[in-house]
Amino acid sequence: MKLLPLTAVLLMAGCLTGCMVGPDYRRPTVQTPAQFKQAKGWTQAVPQDQADKGEWWGVYRDPVLSGLLSQVKISNQNVAQYEALYRQARALSAASRANLYPTVTGTASSTRSGTAGSAAATHNAEVSASWELDIWGKLRRTLEENQASAQASAAELANITLSAQSELAQDYFQLRVMDQQIALYQQSVEAYQRYLQIIDNKYRAGSESRATLAQAQTQLESARASALDLQWQRAQLEHAIAVLMGKAPAQFSLPAAPLTAAMPRIPVALPAQLLERRPDIAYAERNVAAANAAIGVAQAAYYPDLTLSASGGFQSSVLHNLISMPNRVWSLGPELSGTLLDFGATKAGVEQAQAAYDASVASYRQSVLDAFQEVEDYLVELSTLAEETAAQQRAAESAQESARVTYNQYQAGMIDYLDVATTQNTSLSQQQNLLSLRSTQWVASVQLIVALGGGWHGEGVQP
Repeated sequence: MKLLPLTAVLLMAGCLTGCMVGPDYRRPTVQTPAQFKQAKGWTQAVPQDQADKGEWWGVYRDPVLSGLLSQVKISNQNVAQYEALYRQARALSAASRANLYPTVTGTASSTRSGTAGSAAATHNAEVSASWELDIWGKLRRTLEENQASAQASAAELANITLSAQSELAQDYFQLRVMDQQIALYQQSVEAYQRYLQIIDNKYRAGSESRATLAQAQTQLESARASALDLQWQRAQLEHAIAVLMGKAPAQFSLPAAPLTAAMPRIPVALPAQLLERRPDIAYAERNVAAANAAIGVAQAAYYPDLTLSASGGFQSSVLHNLISMPNRVWSLGPELSGTLLDFGATKAGVEQAQAAYDASVASYRQSVLDAFQEVEDYLVELSTLAEETAAQQRAAESAQESARVTYNQYQAGMIDYLDVATTQNTSLSQQQNLLSLRSTQWVASVQLIVALGGGWHGEGVQP
């Protein structure tokens, strides 16, 4: 008969554990355009966030770049930091799930006590169990919150990895184009050295002025200075690549080489698909889910906690006869605890949780808007750069032809060397401008891929 009250409590608890206070989660609505404003001429892709994007940089078909980027996940220390934080979040989620079940502990002790004239020994062996019944859903909401936080941590890990990979790819393309710029300056320096030798010979022969010789020397040293300026910039890019790979700059070098990568054809995802593909948006959305669950946890503080506890074991003054029926001891019963008066602390906690949820919703919606802006920016940049680079290519070719014709005229004695120096400097400047545009074009292509979520499945056409 003594067990009837406990049985009644268990039955009541079983009926109530299906209840959970607090709002059930619904993903916040966001306004998404039907298509990107700057997507004219671009083929829409059909990406799937659930599918493995794999090595998105494979579209460039550059084995050196692929080898460098494959080391980011393995050795980059920022990635390692967020990977550890993700494991920490997963462990916290697992601990929250364990709280839904009873906790069983065991103890064994032996004590001896007494007075000046006597002493006695007490031996105990006991197993106890405790179970907090989740009547109001506090523990389940806590589990929801920690699970969403773990998923947000996974998205954050994906985002930091993608960011490091993107940064390395951009540095790599800038470095490779800089190799071409340095090579162009070196070619110019060699040509200017030949011109200076010719002018110096003429000057010594009395057929050329000192001003012309000075002009040729200025042209040569200016090209040398520009080449040296690019050298330290290239070295810094090399250092940045080393650190992104988790190496000290002294442990890594990337020899100069031609850029063999192929400019990829980048398809454009539908705007709504960015909500599933971009890890930064996934991170913001999962934070909203965690904040929503936190409201339920805060609201559960209004209600009392019910804990069932039971213990059983043996107690005796004689150790060898400890485990026997006459020495058994036990206890069993529920415990109800709750806050009777807190002067508004619980209400304030609920309001705080609701405000945190509203803030996370605003952050999520802003992340979506930022994502749309990034894609639109890189679409228009790449589209314009394609036309700008083609125009600059024509300008560079015309400048080279002008420099060639002018030098031939100088050799024939038709013009002064000042005209030659002017056209040669213009030609060099136009070629360097072309390389700078191509560097920007490579960087923008990486930025667009990352803005689209990092990789895709299917083919597309670039205008």
